Amino acid sequence: MKEYRLAAWPELAPPFHRTAFRRMLSDMSHRHMTLPQLSESSGLRRHEVKSFVEMLEARGVLVERESLVPDSLFWSLGPLGGWIKRAMSSPPNSR
Repeated sequence: MKEYRLAAWPELAPPFHRTAFRRMLSDMSHRHMTLPQLSESSGLRRHEVKSFVEMLEARGVLVERESLVPDSLFWSLGPLGGWIKRAMSSPPNSR
């Protein structure tokens, strides 16, 4: 599964002015996110998230990578699995 991170903040066209789309941009500006994670955090349907990500890819503002951990392992655990995956994939806090 692929994960996406925002490389540059884009200007959004009117169909994407909703808070859910801005929330996805904010999440992707901080860390790599999968489509299921973006769908969960934004409250949008998967096809809406996918079309938004495709638009961002076409503009060249996304960094893409393969997920480091298989999603099936963590998503089978429900919300706890999502939290564990995010905790494992995010960089450690610098103090």
